[in-house]
Amino acid sequence: MTAFILRRLAISAILLFFISIIIFLIITLTPGSPYPWGDLNPKISPAIQKAFRKRFHLDEPLYRQYALTMRDLFTSELRSTKDDRPVLQKILERLPATLRLNILSLGLVFTFGILLGIFCAQHYGRAPDTIASIFAFTLIALPSFWISYLITIALVNWFSVPILGTQSYGVVFSNTFQQWLDSFWHLVLPATVLALSGIAAQSRFVRASMAETLKEDYIRTARAKGLPEDTIFYKHALRNSIRPLVTGLGFLLPALLGGSVIIESIFAYPGIGRLGYQAVLDRDYPTLVALNFITAALVLIGNLIADLLYAVVDPRVRLE
Repeated sequence: MTAFILRRLAISAILLFFISIIIFLIITLTPGSPYPWGDLNPKISPAIQKAFRKRFHLDEPLYRQYALTMRDLFTSELRSTKDDRPVLQKILERLPATLRLNILSLGLVFTFGILLGIFCAQHYGRAPDTIASIFAFTLIALPSFWISYLITIALVNWFSVPILGTQSYGVVFSNTFQQWLDSFWHLVLPATVLALSGIAAQSRFVRASMAETLKEDYIRTARAKGLPEDTIFYKHALRNSIRPLVTGLGFLLPALLGGSVIIESIFAYPGIGRLGYQAVLDRDYPTLVALNFITAALVLIGNLIADLLYAVVDPRVRLE
């Protein structure tokens, strides 16, 4: 196990190195200007432009820019071209909000995804399964930004319900509990929209896995022994059907982080996703490099965790 983890960490480090080069080149070579004032502002003197280029290593060759950017990132010295603040500090300020959003979304995905998958497997091939499957495929097909806009239009324009940000502005609360409920309301709505496609996808995984498991020989043997159907379904079939969920775990968290860029922007939620969206608009290259690098690292770490959990839930798998 230790040798496997060390080998995977070494491979992940090498992959992350090449991924960081690709990220840097894509962001840096994108058409446009990293200058906050643009390229054609005549009020900016050449001296100021030269100082800016030197401050952010833009006067260096491309390979030197990459090396200096990675050095500054790992030493917490990487600064935003928009406001000259440390990039990691800006990310850490937004991290708690994104963690709350994604933790709640993960909870909704696994809870309702598993329940919906179990429901479909229990009624496999019958009308309830067909209806639930149509509902799941509809959720997968509908873009999250479209659902978000519909909810925003309906609640804000039609019913004047505050949903943007993390709290209702201009509202005076009589106690802390009311303030907490208001904050929770502003959290649960974007988290639910973010989780919808994940719930549908997880339910498909659970349904397919349980349908295959229920065809296994040991399930027929359990039925031949006279075990109750609920015992067979929940104790034997369900337990052996969670392996696909563990496999998908490595991709779910980065997918939620990527999806939160759209959701946070629409709901004006002050998280990392909205920070990345604003960095794209501002052409804040250091912030974009840092955010994409962190996302890539999360993908690799998630894959490693998924492999380890897979060995835990399935004793037949040996990590060598």
